[in-house]
Amino acid sequence: MPERTNQYDENEHSYRTYWQDRSYEHDAEVAALRSLLDGRRFGHAADVGGGYGRLVPVLREFADHVTLVDSSRKQLSDAEEFLAGETNVAMRLMSAGRLGMDEASVDLVTMIRVMHHLPDPVPALSEIARLLRPGGIAVIESANLAHAANRVRYAARRQRIPTEPVDIRSAENRERDSIPFVNHHPRKVAEQLAAAGLTVERTLSVSNLRSSKLKKFVPHQALARAEGALQSPLAKVSFGPSMFFLARKAG
Repeated sequence: MPERTNQYDENEHSYRTYWQDRSYEHDAEVAALRSLLDGRRFGHAADVGGGYGRLVPVLREFADHVTLVDSSRKQLSDAEEFLAGETNVAMRLMSAGRLGMDEASVDLVTMIRVMHHLPDPVPALSEIARLLRPGGIAVIESANLAHAANRVRYAARRQRIPTEPVDIRSAENRERDSIPFVNHHPRKVAEQLAAAGLTVERTLSVSNLRSSKLKKFVPHQALARAEGALQSPLAKVSFGPSMFFLARKAG
């Protein structure tokens, strides 16, 4: 079997370019973070799997110091350019499942757009819990297996939505053994967070209006306002393709 490739280290792959045409999704995630962190202040935050630092400027609004963690040297190299104007930001080359940072050294940990690469997220969630100080906060994003459109698809086939992660890679990418791409059931994620010692206090449904047609015909600001208003109520039914979990470590 060919050796697994990490697309984020490939020279022809630009994660920054990937986000250029995804301003709606980016703004939806920024809105979710600001909603969840509103009124809070942290000394030290860590953004696990943060890529080129897309969300670090948002985290700096709430944290005195941010450590950007990623397993890709290329992403961290891109982050040096992207975050050149930011202060109190450190960068560390580490994987989510082996975070070489001191126990109970961080007040806030975020992990956004990473769970879909983790068929088994338990090691990463356990590491996040280890890093957090007692009472610390984790914000975890997960690609939602139980989103509304998927529920319709499964119902049409008279099937239940699995609670275990579902690999959505193409047959070609499976053959190449490319990095995993899975969707998680939100109920299972909440259980895994609890098992790691993190109690979910709030959830948001994110990117609820993600649609090429809506993006084409509805002004961006109108979509952004509607998205912000829908994130909390639609979380009750796990509507959107992305779920954000705010969880707290006991103490």
